[in-house]
Amino acid sequence: MSKRNTQANKSAARERLREERERQAKKDKARKQIVVGVSVVAVLAIAGAASYGVMQLNKPSAWEAAADAKNVTAPKNTSGDDGTTVVIGEAGAKKTLELYEDSRCPVCATFEQAVGETVDKDVEAGKYKIKYVGATFIDNAAGGEGSKNALSALGAALDVSPEAFLEYKTALYSAKYHPEETSDKFAKDSYLIEVADSVEALKGNKAFQKDVEDGTFDAWALKMSKTFDESGVQGTPTLKMDGKKLTAEGSENAPMTAAEFDTAITKALKG
Repeated sequence: MSKRNTQANKSAARERLREERERQAKKDKARKQIVVGVSVVAVLAIAGAASYGVMQLNKPSAWEAAADAKNVTAPKNTSGDDGTTVVIGEAGAKKTLELYEDSRCPVCATFEQAVGETVDKDVEAGKYKIKYVGATFIDNAAGGEGSKNALSALGAALDVSPEAFLEYKTALYSAKYHPEETSDKFAKDSYLIEVADSVEALKGNKAFQKDVEDGTFDAWALKMSKTFDESGVQGTPTLKMDGKKLTAEGSENAPMTAAEFDTAITKALKG
């Protein structure tokens, strides 16, 4: 092999090496750009997720939003400011029994199971009307949302009809469906709808179910609860007529049997 050929071969080898180094450098640069790009995307994604998480944490809950609502949707069959006056019964009935209850209240459940049927029969007979005032203080005392959620669902039932409201209230307080005070089962829309399926007017009622699930009457429930808070009533159940409490004879407590109630209501109707 000539010396010139040897030189040419060496030059060609050096050129190939240079080209190979350039190609490798380009690959390394491209790889670095990809890594940097992915890292930036990852950082932005993490930052975005963190920002979203903070936004979600700072986002008011459904009940906080309902409390701040400027416009209150009230159920049909109500009157007064924000529809918080709920009076049911014959228009010609001269007297009105005020009934203060919290849906989670175990004593209210005992009262309704023992006396509720008597009250419903009296109202149907036109002896008196009832004015219902719903409370939610057990949510604050025991924790949870069941009192508020059940009151909102009662609003959805009232929007269907006064009769549906009364029947649904009876079902919520029944031995079959009423939970222990420490159990917040009423916080679940699915459970409230399950209870409603025992009421003919509400069974499979899509409009009612939508109102429960959408919280249509959440703000109304909070306004109703505020009405209770401002009433001066200290506990539930409380019954009043003509501004005076109805109590079991010889007691400061509400009548808890049909006989005790008959005695107390007869006296109140004469007063």
